[in-house]
Amino acid sequence: MNIDVVGDIHGCFAEFEALTKKLGYDWSSGIPVHPNNRKLSFVGDLTDRGPNSLKVIEVVYRLIKEKKAFYSPGNHCNKLYRYFLGNKVQVTHGLETTVAEYDALTNSQQEEIKKKFIWLYESAPLYQVVDNGKLIVAHAGIREDYIGKMGNAVKTFVLYGDITGKTNPDGTPVRRDWAQHYKGKAFIVYGHTPIKEPKRTNQTINIDTGAVFGNKLTAYRYPEDELMSVDSTLPYDESRFR
Repeated sequence: MNIDVVGDIHGCFAEFEALTKKLGYDWSSGIPVHPNNRKLSFVGDLTDRGPNSLKVIEVVYRLIKEKKAFYSPGNHCNKLYRYFLGNKVQVTHGLETTVAEYDALTNSQQEEIKKKFIWLYESAPLYQVVDNGKLIVAHAGIREDYIGKMGNAVKTFVLYGDITGKTNPDGTPVRRDWAQHYKGKAFIVYGHTPIKEPKRTNQTINIDTGAVFGNKLTAYRYPEDELMSVDSTLPYDESRFR
């Protein structure tokens, strides 16, 4: 199983297209397809903050529908899903950009994209177990004892990380670095927390290199254990990196 795991895209369609082309994917059919049958895997947070969230949804929807990729949701995907269901969510922290794109569509276009995203979200596993469990792709990571399990505690961890219940001054939740304590055999690829360079800790790697904050979009190539990135076209925001 040869896989290219793509970090948090957040509506950065141009970077997503550039990165997949650099990885050898061909877009002539309208979606990225690899001549050697490599498959893309997405760590979640396809949308919000960036300029082309709906375009990213369209492409990932087709990839999953045609069984040419893997996807599991991030916390931003979860929030958009709840928004589309008509639940009361705060249209903040990036969701406002996706909603603005959505509001600009005709009613029939809105129905179509809503239907596609709801299907995409509902057909997605909470986290991906690949290559007989040797590789796990989970948005914010996963504790060793949660692998193979579902349920609310696992869902919260996978979407938000190891949260303490406290909040930072900017309103984001305080998170423990779960990867420091990870002792499992499976290799875990995750994103969620933007960092300047991919970070390896034990058998894990964080590949969210903050494309939407002007840094870069990164992919992890499995089983080669290689990284590939493209620079972001967006303005750089130092305050977003820890």
